Amino acid sequence: MVEKKIKLKDAYALKTPKDSIKLYKKWAKTYDKDFAINSNYQSPKKISDYFNKYTKNTDTPILDVGAGTGLVGKLLNTKNKKEIIGIDISLEMLNQAKLKGCYSSLIEADITKKIPLKKHSIGAVVSAGTFTHGHVGAEAFDELLRITKPGGLFVLSINSKVFVKGGFQKKFLKIKNKISSPIFKKFNAHGIRKNEALNKVEIIAAIFRKKL
Repeated sequence: MVEKKIKLKDAYALKTPKDSIKLYKKWAKTYDKDFAINSNYQSPKKISDYFNKYTKNTDTPILDVGAGTGLVGKLLNTKNKKEIIGIDISLEMLNQAKLKGCYSSLIEADITKKIPLKKHSIGAVVSAGTFTHGHVGAEAFDELLRITKPGGLFVLSINSKVFVKGGFQKKFLKIKNKISSPIFKKFNAHGIRKNEALNKVEIIAAIFRKKL
């Protein structure tokens, strides 16, 4: 029996952290080829480029939230000189990230709960593809702010369809006194494809710093 191929709609249909663990356990080994390459996935490159544009030398260590198979980490750490910590709910995805050799450490954890890192221990937070349908909501911002040093940089991708209904717009207003005025950049999640559904997926990159 041929197993059904996992698609983006399956990821968007997730409801709980347990659903995520189950899906990505199956998808981990083929994720890069089946999804990232075949769909011309642009978010890791865009987030990496924005990070490189706005970063300072003090933005270290870097926490890659929802690191998955390490697509962002690989782009950020091409010369293996940066301290990057990858965190993800899926051990299988992290095992694939480990093979890329771009992380100083990897943490298996659910970031919707207490993150197992000390207060003010992280210099920057990056994320591509985690704040989207069925994955992680705006409630995770509180923990991410707790573990980030004053002045730390955030470069996060947020699916445009969940920006309002997922509570992100409301959350930015709620934490406005804790962060710099955010810069929002919109881009297409995928390069031009024959698949019209993929062409319509828009991402908002949110770039800001935790206030001193």
